[in-house]
Amino acid sequence: MTQDLYTTNTSRVADISELPRQGRLLALDPGTKRVGVAISDETQTVASPLERIERTSWKKLLAKVRAIVSEFDAVGLVIGLPLESDGTESPMSAEARDMTRKFSLSLDIPVVLEDERVTSYAAKSRLWERGLSIEESRRLVDSEAAAIILSDVLERLRAERP
Repeated sequence: MTQDLYTTNTSRVADISELPRQGRLLALDPGTKRVGVAISDETQTVASPLERIERTSWKKLLAKVRAIVSEFDAVGLVIGLPLESDGTESPMSAEARDMTRKFSLSLDIPVVLEDERVTSYAAKSRLWERGLSIEESRRLVDSEAAAIILSDVLERLRAERP
């Protein structure tokens, strides 16, 4: 792999406990066509959706994620891991794991995976409860799901940290 030849990072998925206690965290909800994006505040209290990324190539996705990391000075990256309802891996799980490996090689921040079962359904529900149209919901659902994934991580961090 060409990418592996030009990096000094090791391909290692970090544990949630390795995320810094302060600073913004970035979350991605990977899909085949779009990637939802969310960011936390610096105190890691609130997760807010950002504009989704249209997925065309790895290079373009990496460039956009790097730009967001830089713009918000993110200190960690959370990637949603799509599992089946029974906890087994789905076909998209391998894609999310590969994406996580590539980001861990390409970024100088910890990269973690987070179970994202039912986040898309929860995101659709939230958007419909706000009275958004189906068209608006389709445009926002990916990043709303990323915000839910990130909120779950923030809750776990608060519970694990005194």
